[in-house]
Amino acid sequence: MKRILVISNRLPVTVTKRENNIRFNPSAGGLATGLSSLAKTYHNIWIGWPGIAVERIRDEKNRIKRKLMQDNCHPVYLKQYDLENYYYGFCNRTIWPLFHYFTQYSLYNRRNWDSYVKVNQIFCNEILKIAEPDDKIWIHDYHLMLLPQLLREKLTAASIGFFLHIPFPSSEVFRILPPRKEIARGILGADLIGFHTYDYAHHFIQTVRRLLGYEQSRAEINVGNRIVRIDAFPMGIDYDQFSQAGDDVTVKREITKIKTRVGERKIIVSIDRLDYTKGIPQRLEAFDYFLDNNPKYREKVTLILVAVPSRTGVDQYALLKKRVDELISRINGKYGTIGWMPIWYLYRFLPFKSLVPLYSVGDVALITPIRDGMNLIAKEYLATKTERKGVLILSEMAGASKALGEALIVNPNDKEEIAGALRQALEMPPHEQVRRNEIMQKRLKRYNVERWAHDFMENLARTKHKQLDMAAKNLGPEMREHLRRDYLASNRRLMLLDYDGTLVSFVDEPARAMPDKEIFRILKKLTADKKNAVVIVSGRDRNTLDKWFNRINLGLIGEHGVWLRKSTGKWEMLKPLRKDWKEQIKPILELFVDRTPGARLEEKDFSLVWHYRKTDQRLGELRAIELKERLLDITTDLNLSVLEGSKVIEVKNEGINKGIAAQKWLDKAKWDFIMTIGDDLTDEDTFEAVPDWAYSIKVRIGYTKARYTLPTSNDARILLRELGNLR
Repeated sequence: MKRILVISNRLPVTVTKRENNIRFNPSAGGLATGLSSLAKTYHNIWIGWPGIAVERIRDEKNRIKRKLMQDNCHPVYLKQYDLENYYYGFCNRTIWPLFHYFTQYSLYNRRNWDSYVKVNQIFCNEILKIAEPDDKIWIHDYHLMLLPQLLREKLTAASIGFFLHIPFPSSEVFRILPPRKEIARGILGADLIGFHTYDYAHHFIQTVRRLLGYEQSRAEINVGNRIVRIDAFPMGIDYDQFSQAGDDVTVKREITKIKTRVGERKIIVSIDRLDYTKGIPQRLEAFDYFLDNNPKYREKVTLILVAVPSRTGVDQYALLKKRVDELISRINGKYGTIGWMPIWYLYRFLPFKSLVPLYSVGDVALITPIRDGMNLIAKEYLATKTERKGVLILSEMAGASKALGEALIVNPNDKEEIAGALRQALEMPPHEQVRRNEIMQKRLKRYNVERWAHDFMENLARTKHKQLDMAAKNLGPEMREHLRRDYLASNRRLMLLDYDGTLVSFVDEPARAMPDKEIFRILKKLTADKKNAVVIVSGRDRNTLDKWFNRINLGLIGEHGVWLRKSTGKWEMLKPLRKDWKEQIKPILELFVDRTPGARLEEKDFSLVWHYRKTDQRLGELRAIELKERLLDITTDLNLSVLEGSKVIEVKNEGINKGIAAQKWLDKAKWDFIMTIGDDLTDEDTFEAVPDWAYSIKVRIGYTKARYTLPTSNDARILLRELGNLR
């Protein structure tokens, strides 16, 4: 049976030690439940920290390891010093607040970062001890963001997935972090990177583009010679566990106790860890505002507030508890009567059989985090509503809000809006509650935690399969040797070479794309061989191409096929073209230049080009979509085509492309060796025009009609240099 290595900071089993007594306490959270469902298909091994510093169990390490391995858990032992700096330091004092947009709480120091690097390496070393070639490796959360790349360096062919369970912030926030590039590169070691929402996935893609300059197409990023997929997988819950929990005798007894104590009052439940990201003070202030402005609900409602202790040793959390305690005391003192306390406050952890009764009795669930990766509590509350009555009030800043749109969605910082939602919830007719909850429950039942886990693993397998398909097209050493033999054995050779992105890398400034000395050396050697016909097939204007290559015996194709120059002769047009249409189209492109900072307009003889490589990525992409749609509407009756290239949109006459122009050379002779190299959509026409047996090569990995691929323009140069040296 195939194996999955599940990697997380903590194991689903916690080891504790009192005096000389070692205890193993299971912690069956949502993640453990979801991954257990994969056991039907895979053998799972969980790798993580067992919850205790290695100094406390030096003599028991091997015994603990044997016991944990019986439950398919492999421990990673960490020293107290590293735990303090890695977990309590970098993870919880730097990453946690920053990724939740609490930048004022995010502290960075080199010692904590060094421990984070060290612990990620320790995890890597432990995984390498047990990893097998066919294993799938699934890494979880912000504690181990360097691990994917550390493993990739050692296990180059491994299937590696990474899932972030907290928000990924916008690039403007992420760039505050000093080791931002190291973390981005670390995550990109995975083949599939998962987030709870599309917003988080988009933030990551934008960050990678801005910080590292990687190009992306849809949800895929080209990292060297690998495709990395980024996608959203909204984590679900064990729906049946919560929906069926009401049948338990202990749960029924707890429900009766709560109802007896509260009486006929409506119950609002609020359950969270005591964390500044959860918006508990803002929630209490909104409840205060609600009672102040809706006096008829005094003594008619009770807010049961559960705050689970969290990171009690951190200053911000101690201050938060003090503020929450003060707010609760003030509200209870302000509105409370002898027979009624507005807020019933529980500062403790509640086990499953105490938690479910609270969900069940809650007429309203008030869940308003300031920022939350997903928030499974909202989903758990809905799952317990077997009679489908109850209203969920949910923050728009929680990842769950994207899938629970039928809830009452609120801004967690707007106390008036929260108070209004409370009133609406308390007055909502039962049939409306049922209608909303039925829709959400069907969705939650369908995409539960098991489906989430299987969905991720299926996408990881598809991504790996796609990588292998693309790798099969890679012009590797064996195929390159085959190409060299065919080259030497041939007498009439045709080489059709794109320029930008193929002979030179993409650059922002056109002037910087001028041919360097090496390009001239390569082209002169190739053209010196009388067996070779070399043609530059470019989108650049003829004057630029003439200026650059007029002293080399090259064929030239300019403006994507409009102009042709055979050897050192004169330029000629592929066919007569009009350009009076420019007067109608040019003002539209100029408008989009003005509306898009960083965009520019290039005018060629018979085409207009809108460039957006230097714009903000998201704005540029949105404007490009908008511009293309507008141009397609206008150009329908003008016999024009709208061509989309790499960060450009070009308008030109219909029936002209690189492939049609290249055909002029293809028809010229009976070639026994043909090679064409290009990098973007405009080169696909050339790939399609050449015979099936030709060496068509796409620079950069991605979908292509070409037979082969090369990772970079530098690899294309190396290949051409090798051929130029062959005689």
